[in-house]
Amino acid sequence: MPISPTSDPQASYALTPIGVVTSDYPDKFGVPRQPGLAPTASATLTLLPPFDDPLAVRGLDAFSHLWVSFVFHQSPERWTPLVRPPRLGGNKKIGVFASRSTHRPNRLGLSLVELEGVDCTNGVRLHLRGADVVSGTPVVDIKPYLPWAEAHPNAVAGFAPEAPSAITVRFATTAVAALNRHPDGATLVRLIEEVLRQDPRPAYQRDKAPSDRRYGVRLKDVDVRFEARSDTAGATELCVVAIERVREA
Repeated sequence: MPISPTSDPQASYALTPIGVVTSDYPDKFGVPRQPGLAPTASATLTLLPPFDDPLAVRGLDAFSHLWVSFVFHQSPERWTPLVRPPRLGGNKKIGVFASRSTHRPNRLGLSLVELEGVDCTNGVRLHLRGADVVSGTPVVDIKPYLPWAEAHPNAVAGFAPEAPSAITVRFATTAVAALNRHPDGATLVRLIEEVLRQDPRPAYQRDKAPSDRRYGVRLKDVDVRFEARSDTAGATELCVVAIERVREA
């Protein structure tokens, strides 16, 4: 509804999900903190009735990328004016509106994704690449991306002026053997590398000396176990030590 001078500026507005995402990320841990950092990651956005009308997406396949607005549905229904961005090591506090933290007043997220295709054979499904959302995420809006209007190469990016540096990822012999047995091992190894290069460990643990602590991340249909180790030069790298297929109940 339009806001007039006499409208209540504190009025509440309901959002109705128009679709739901099925992605390669069954859990929050491991989801890249920005879209496009793991381009191998695939996702499907299925529109919900009554928005699953093919007329609603007519012409969308002419665009290569989309803005997807969604709800951080697994985040607490609370917010705080100060947050600790992982990019700053999880120690320095900045204002929530100067960050992309999930702990926002309305828990709204925005992701720029690649559109691979539009399937209208039975309802409407959008096939996406590079999404940074957990499976089951409710979507509230879709808009086409316009590079001539929305790409500003001279823009200033505050405390995140460039892409985060990537950490080295290696695979133990046992992990390589498991990937060779997987029917989609080639795609899976790329996805694992792209996700782990972003170092999904909690920010406060990254500055600690490597230990025998083992971490786990769920990707597609596998559990990936990895450890932080020191290479020959003393730099930290992540080593994938085990990969196990997940059997759904």
